[in-house]
Amino acid sequence: MPALDALLEKVSAIASAAGRLALRRQQGEYRRWEKEPGHPVCEVDIELDGLLRQQLSELDPEAGWLSEETADSAERLLGVRTWVVDPIDGTRDFLRGRPGWSVSIALVEGGRPLIGVLDAPARGEHWRAQTGGGATRNGAPIHVSGRTQFPGARVPADSLPKVDSDLVAVAKPNSIALRIAMVAAGEADLLATLRWGHEWDIAAAALIAQEAGATVTDALGRPLRYNSTKGEAFGVLAATPGIHAAAIDRLASRAASAVVR
Repeated sequence: MPALDALLEKVSAIASAAGRLALRRQQGEYRRWEKEPGHPVCEVDIELDGLLRQQLSELDPEAGWLSEETADSAERLLGVRTWVVDPIDGTRDFLRGRPGWSVSIALVEGGRPLIGVLDAPARGEHWRAQTGGGATRNGAPIHVSGRTQFPGARVPADSLPKVDSDLVAVAKPNSIALRIAMVAAGEADLLATLRWGHEWDIAAAALIAQEAGATVTDALGRPLRYNSTKGEAFGVLAATPGIHAAAIDRLASRAASAVVR
């Protein structure tokens, strides 16, 4: 495996190329279907998944593979590192011709991301981070906001429940990775989900947010670890450090109810 900074450059180039390909395909014709009710997929998801697996595996042949569009295998648990990939995060926006989707790539070792890259070509955004090296968008360093007051915190959402009426909804891309990245860039102060979700949705973006100064946990405030047996986590809570504890308190009862399957 190349040195971490050199590896990040190579992964960044692969993600950019995949993003350009996906953007071209979005503007044309392609097949689409539902994997199960409410879970759309299209042939571009599958095409990118195969391309990314081939290219990333060439960079680190010893790394395992965890991706939304590949049948999971326990073999990934045996290696030191694992690629955690969502070829198109935000497929609904992709299918609707909207810009709120991204290519998401993380390399995980020991349960933690080493590098994370998001490419959102329809938004003209390319995000990247490596552990201990900070985070950038389009090459410029990014940092979370300095917000310390929970009321008035900006949340990417279509609407907010009455109990959260003291918060402020801001524009929400379909890609949860991009919503987390908004916190990293100081364009939102808080992102929270209260359901079981997949690691490939959040691994890259969580590292980007953490390297930009955010506090990122699961919905109960516990540390996130990746390449788990099921490849799942109970929600994600990314926030400026000054309001993360208040967000945990606000969501505690709802999280406790939702965590039971």
